[in-house]
Amino acid sequence: MQDDPIERLIALLAKTPGLGRRSARRAVLRMLMRPQETMLPLAEALIEAAQAVKPCEVCGNLDAQSPCGICRDPQRDRHLVCVVEGVADLWALERAHAHRGLYHVLGGVLSPLGGVGPEELSIQPLIGRIGQRDDGGGVEEIIIALPATVDGTATAHYLTDRLKPTGVAVTRLAQGVPVGGALDVLDEGTLAAALRARRPV
Repeated sequence: MQDDPIERLIALLAKTPGLGRRSARRAVLRMLMRPQETMLPLAEALIEAAQAVKPCEVCGNLDAQSPCGICRDPQRDRHLVCVVEGVADLWALERAHAHRGLYHVLGGVLSPLGGVGPEELSIQPLIGRIGQRDDGGGVEEIIIALPATVDGTATAHYLTDRLKPTGVAVTRLAQGVPVGGALDVLDEGTLAAALRARRPV
């Protein structure tokens, strides 16, 4: 069935994150019912994105231009740089409208077992950004927004050590009880982090 265009489309869609073969089959069937309205515009958008989108030379975000729209935005607080593991994390923070500064995408976290060392991550460019100044001054604070995993925590400690000589303030996202979360369903690590991060009311 390799020459079957429907099966080929299902197989390709099934490789995308979040879509299994069943979901891909349903999506293909829905698109085939209205190819002019869904499939052709989708095909054009895929080709355009594949040709135009590239990593931002400054922060590592994905955009059709480099520097990206966030780095070019004059309304952004250029004193704040939020360090994230990947572009998905950057997009999540943007959806939350929680950060009005700039970003830096590391491209992963340190993982000795996975063979990911400091050289594989965008750490040196981050340190280089701290020394750069523009009309608004230089970077004053680095916010480390990495996952609360063993590798994420190790990467955060490594970054803190590397950034300490620069004199820039280094902060980390708070960890603990999520908004609307019930204590009896949280794991022990989350509860312990919440207690350590307690603050006056």
